[in-house]
Amino acid sequence: MTIIPYAPNWDSDIAALLDASMGPGRFARTAERLREGNTQIDSYSFLMLTEDNSLRASISFWPLLIGDTAGLLLGPLAVRPVDQGKGFGQSLMGHALNIIDADMDAPIILVGDLPYYQRAGFQVASTEVKLPGPVDPKRLLVRQPDDAAVVLSGLVRPAPERVL
Repeated sequence: MTIIPYAPNWDSDIAALLDASMGPGRFARTAERLREGNTQIDSYSFLMLTEDNSLRASISFWPLLIGDTAGLLLGPLAVRPVDQGKGFGQSLMGHALNIIDADMDAPIILVGDLPYYQRAGFQVASTEVKLPGPVDPKRLLVRQPDDAAVVLSGLVRPAPERVL
């Protein structure tokens, strides 16, 4: 298992991976509104390669504000359909989160399945956190620093000016 930093030359492979694992409907999802007009944080985005150096999985992070609190959006996290359920997504996410944790104390949000993301410290976000579109409140998840005293609330919005 090889994990490498994101590089733009992988963009077409990432797009194909996202199509295969999530389908074209991903563009209609509310989380996509937080990526539109935003700038991916390349230093927190990673790829996992197969033994023959083809793309197995990818993860990206985006700057945002949750009310007045600076945070990150995780996603998409994608794994080739043939490799799903084998722990590759968890390994890639763990790698990225370890680097982020070493750099900053910021809440991270995503829209996803709690049983999958709970293993990485995510929990259901407060009902005071609002996305710019419809979302099942049980799927809006947050991971906060261990010492977080801030109760998150407010509208979540892109913050491209915060690119790290």
